[in-house]
Parts: sequence; structure tokens; C-alpha cells
Amino acid sequence: MNIASYSLLRRLCLLAGAALLASDARATDFTDLWWTPSEQGWGVNIVQSDAFMFLTFFIYGADNKPTWYTAQLTRDTSGNFSGGLYASTGTYYAKPWSTADSTPPAPVGSAQFRPSGSNAYQATLAYVVDGAGSVVKEVERQTLTPIPLGGTYVGGLAGALSGCSNAQPYSYTYDLQVSQSASGTATLQFAFTSPVFACSLSGALIQTGSLYRIDGAEYKCFQNGATVLSTSASIFELKATAQGIEGRWVASYSGCRDSAFFSAVLR
Repeated sequence: MNIASYSLLRRLCLLAGAALLASDARATDFTDLWWTPSEQGWGVNIVQSDAFMFLTFFIYGADNKPTWYTAQLTRDTSGNFSGGLYASTGTYYAKPWSTADSTPPAPVGSAQFRPSGSNAYQATLAYVVDGAGSVVKEVERQTLTPIPLGGTYVGGLAGALSGCSNAQPYSYTYDLQVSQSASGTATLQFAFTSPVFACSLSGALIQTGSLYRIDGAEYKCFQNGATVLSTSASIFELKATAQGIEGRWVASYSGCRDSAFFSAVLR
């Protein structure tokens, strides 16, 4: 490999990903519907606001009849969320709302949400109600419907390279074309302008809740009609947003670990 090719490849490495640094700065958003697939009929809705979570449980009481609780959890230094579990009362839904029927939420126990250390779509949910035995469930995001990702976007990425000498953080912009097939595959084509080159990542989509991932995506970069990088990558937390798309990927090549975060808005 000549000096020019090595310089371009190294820049491609730096461009490729957000990141070991970015992932530390940007915590995962766990807002979704969570359940245990083998126990259909109950679940937990989670809405996250920065380091705070509001949970609504739809579960069953000792009489096997529907009941529900809410929880207010905050994130600790380990990345887990914990806090109080509450019960509340209100007006019968078929009647006009009356504040006289409503009481402040009464604490009835505690809850904890512990995200998986290896991915963003699995977690352990633990809670105690009225001093009864602790309930511990392995939960995951529940998929409702396929979510379209295809479109033309413009955005930026930032990241870092590890395991190599002279690694440094970066930020760059790009045009992005995402195609999604009916068979469940997707291709992400990034076009950069400085220097002029393009990279593509493609593979089979796996959806869990609102997130997609691609295991072993084909990862290639091109310049002047020539392939300058050909390897594989894992794409995580690929998600359609209200204005566009976001995600991250990780790849290893030439003794380096390339890790990236990207975000883009629809054109």
C-alpha cells in the first residue's frame, strides 16, 4: 500500500464512526414498549427524559384481573435506573373527570430498570409491590410494525479510532441514501466531499421495538472507481427519527477498532 492510499484509508477509518467517545457522551434512549416475549399480555411502557424514566405497568393483581402502576426512576452512575413505584386513583373513565376522585400517587414499592451491558434492546426489570416478593423479569423492546428507513438524507458523523497510533476524534458531513427492501435488507450509502469518496453498509435488518440492527454488514469504501476498503461491520441502534435517521456501527480492520455514530435529516 502506497503512502497516498494509506493516508486515505486512515482518513476513512477516522470518518467511519461515532464512537467510543460519542457513546460515552450520548446515553441510549430506552423509550419504547417493553415485554417478555414468552409472557404475552403484560408489559411496561417506558418514556425516558434524559436521566429520568416514567414507567406505566399493565400487569395483573392477585385476583388475575388487570391492574396498573407507575414508576419514576432516575439513572445512577452505573447506568441503571431506580426509584419509587406508585398507585393512583381517578374518576371512572365513562364519567366527566372530577378532581375529587383523584388522590396523589401513593408509594407502594420500588422498581429498577437495568439495561443490558451488551445491547440497547434487552434489560432486567425488577420491582416490589406492597412488600411482596421481588419480581424480576428479563425484558426486551416489543416490535409492533416494520418502520420505514428509506430516504435521502443529509447529516454528520463523529467518532474515534482505537487500537491504532495517532487516533483522534473527528466530525464530518455527508449525503446519505438509504434503501430498504421488502425482503428485510437495507443499504446505507454515504457520500463525502472532502476528500471525495463514498462508503456503503448493507445487510439484513433485525428489528427489536423501535430499533434496527445489522449483524455482519458488508462495509465498503470507494474513490475514483476503486475499492479502497472492504470489510464487515455491525450496525446498532439504527432508528428512524421524526426528522430523519440515526445509528452507529463498529468495525475492525488493519489492527484497528472503528466505532461510529451518525445522524441525518431528510432532504
